[in-house]
Amino acid sequence: MEFLLEYGLFLAKSVTVVVAVIVVVSAIAVASQRNKRDSSDGHIEVTTLNHKFEDWEDMLKFEILDEDAFKKERKTKKKQEKQDRKKNTEEQRKRLFVLDFDGDMSASEVEFLRHEISAVLTIAKPEDEILLRLESPGGMVHSYGLASSQLQRIRSQGIPLTISIDRVAASGGYMMACIGNRILAAPFAVIGSIGVVAQLPNFNRLLKKHDVDIELHTAGAHKRTLTMVGENTDEGRQKFKEELEDTHILFKEFVSENRPELDIDHIATGEVWYGKRALDEKLIDEIRTSDDYLLSKRADTDMFSVKYRQKRSLPERLGFAAEGALSRSLSSVIGKLNQSRWNM
Repeated sequence: MEFLLEYGLFLAKSVTVVVAVIVVVSAIAVASQRNKRDSSDGHIEVTTLNHKFEDWEDMLKFEILDEDAFKKERKTKKKQEKQDRKKNTEEQRKRLFVLDFDGDMSASEVEFLRHEISAVLTIAKPEDEILLRLESPGGMVHSYGLASSQLQRIRSQGIPLTISIDRVAASGGYMMACIGNRILAAPFAVIGSIGVVAQLPNFNRLLKKHDVDIELHTAGAHKRTLTMVGENTDEGRQKFKEELEDTHILFKEFVSENRPELDIDHIATGEVWYGKRALDEKLIDEIRTSDDYLLSKRADTDMFSVKYRQKRSLPERLGFAAEGALSRSLSSVIGKLNQSRWNM
């Protein structure tokens, strides 16, 4: 028994070392490949959502109906499809392009979103519609500013943009959502958090205690306001707060421009509202899930899911998997401790 325990411990240590080596090697591979990558390494995938719903419908009818009823149903459906095809040659059906954005602290999916929007804009017309299924608790200001700018491209082309929020669109997430012509949200989706937070630790006293000197040289009075290792000053703190407040003002102005019906001073306090309360505050336009919205459109609209896929080698996939797990863990900790700097 003692031998087995020792062997098990040895095996566990060995596996840990091997996994660590794989993660390090994969991370190096990812870093080296990232420098070589360009947009030609990815491609656009288009899925016809109408076909997916039709397949589900046929599957359920096959299981529920008896054989004669199912055959009759199929015959009627084929006749209707023939009539629809003839009608479609005479008048163009409306098209709905469905995009997805699952935001993290750095809004990293914006790199995919920009390609998806560019692809859709090559074909979409003002009579069409784009639906963005948005999920994001917010993150870094400049990252979500870029993501919002991508959505502005849709509005600039005069194409209706609908934003659907099933779980959360807070802070930077709401910065993106407010650009939509219409905002849909589930009854208990988290909406709002129009505010800016900045928090960082300072280790200066700890370093002084251990006789560690820090030299910080800048050119420009406000090149560095607060620092994690140097000694912070009241002047630096005041300037930092001014920058923070200015960012909040810009955020409020942006939201007001896109949703002028809002009482911005009332809702821009950093608070969040659940779906029904958000409707009362005019942060959203309708209580509805994305699934319900798509089902309501299938009868008279051609619906397409558009996704940008990036090619990755095996080392990259391993590296990105490890990086993703680490990023999710760090984001969770940062979110709980509220220690993110310049976040929305």
